[in-house]
Amino acid sequence: MEQVQVKDLLEAGVHFGHLTRKWDPNMAPYIYMERNGIHIINLYKTQAKIQETGEALRKIAASGKKILFVATKKQAKDIVAEKAENVNMPYITERWPGGMLTNFITIRKAVKKMAMIDRMKKDGTFNSLSKKERLQVDRQRAKLEKNLGSISDMTRLPGAIFVVDIKREHIAIKEAQKLKIPIFAMVDTNSDPREVDYLIPANDDASKSIECIMAAVESAVASGLAERKSDKADKDAKSEKSTAAKKEVKAESKDDAEVEAKAEPKVEAKAEAKVKAEPKVEVKAEPKVEEKAEPKAKKEAPAASNEEE
Repeated sequence: MEQVQVKDLLEAGVHFGHLTRKWDPNMAPYIYMERNGIHIINLYKTQAKIQETGEALRKIAASGKKILFVATKKQAKDIVAEKAENVNMPYITERWPGGMLTNFITIRKAVKKMAMIDRMKKDGTFNSLSKKERLQVDRQRAKLEKNLGSISDMTRLPGAIFVVDIKREHIAIKEAQKLKIPIFAMVDTNSDPREVDYLIPANDDASKSIECIMAAVESAVASGLAERKSDKADKDAKSEKSTAAKKEVKAESKDDAEVEAKAEPKVEAKAEAKVKAEPKVEVKAEPKVEEKAEPKAKKEAPAASNEEE
């Protein structure tokens, strides 16, 4: 993520806050001065907070979790939608659907209904409906697409939410707080920074200011996604190497087993040959001993007969 320069923030008008009578005292640490009844935001602190927030968003994106972008005000809608689409993240730019986070199962059912209507159109069952029913289904599909089309790919709760103007999106903030989802936000001088986990003190009314901050946020998320992609590629390469090594080991073990299998019959054949050879030696040796013993017996017999006489 590239560091945002103070000059760029100044040119975008990020430093302009609200009227002094509308300020929130908790924003005092981020206010530089007052001019013509308007608070001026300290851009050096804004720069530091952008860096801190960007690092946290990068880690969340690298972990594979989704970041939900929320901005329903007119001047922020198109900018947020464009930036979120660039990094393939869900976003809400129309009215915030109540229970979007706390009653996520019901919202998912509505998204599935939209998918079911699409299947009906593909299958041809949609054409079998009457004209009035088709119009009703089309209107329902258009309404769902407008409110929930941007979150159709979000199958589980997001890892974090990024909000433009926390005062306007107070319902989204409350739901995220209840579920302990990390909250990132652009916070103006009229808002309470204690409601969010990571804040960027900035002008949340001017489109140029929103564009400048969102460009930095998009860059941080994109770097996190790129990091995740490279890590995945490295893991795949390692797994391929390990599988190749295992195959080589198996091949070597098979070769060794074949060599041993070929060697064993030869050893057995040699042993059998020795066993067969041994009886032949015994058979030849025994008759010679008997033949030599018999003449002695014959010679001893006459001697005994002489003694008897």
